[in-house]
Amino acid sequence: MDEQINNFAKSRQDIVSKIGAAAARKLLRDALYFIAVGANDIILLSSNVSLSHVENIKYLDNMISKFKSQLMRVYNLDARKIAVTSAAPLGCIPFERDKFSIDDCVPHVNELAKLYNVRLKILLSELTKHLAGSIFSYMNSYTTFEDVLQNYKSYGFTNADSACCRVYGKHGGKLPCTFFARVCPNRTQYVFWDAYHPTEKANFILAKHALDGSRQYISPINIRQLANS
Repeated sequence: MDEQINNFAKSRQDIVSKIGAAAARKLLRDALYFIAVGANDIILLSSNVSLSHVENIKYLDNMISKFKSQLMRVYNLDARKIAVTSAAPLGCIPFERDKFSIDDCVPHVNELAKLYNVRLKILLSELTKHLAGSIFSYMNSYTTFEDVLQNYKSYGFTNADSACCRVYGKHGGKLPCTFFARVCPNRTQYVFWDAYHPTEKANFILAKHALDGSRQYISPINIRQLANS
């Protein structure tokens, strides 16, 4: 994330040099910024089952503290309209199901995601309140994706627990999607593309909720409202 912000700072300087500081500031402040981070950190944390609850909380608090400084840096580079995704129910991805050898979602992984999300939502609300002219929209990926998993048939899926692109594992979660993997005949029937990621169809559903969804799915305003703000 730090490196990506460094790259953004360089791009910002290029824009300033081409159109001038005032025009660049307006362009950057009118732009939309989408940030999706945290999932890999939570997956890594969940792998260490020997950690106590207090140690898990400390880890999550450190994540939020670091992310706060990164978001403030992005703000100081003239970003104002920023959408940030929460952690999804990561205990339901094929990787976690196969790692813990269960068919259902892994409860303690989902619990870590929810603990992180509570902290993230508070952080974004505080930043919006204290950073003049900013709006940080909280994209509730957990609620949205949970709805897809629980009601997958109504969305037109036939499989909500296994990877379309799979190599090994009951749910295709043991190894990543590689050149020698088997691919399902119809990926639109699967919620998960590989051991970790949703399919294009599932992502489209998530994006639609973010674009025009109610406060249940994105708050304080959705992406379309953010763009017009």
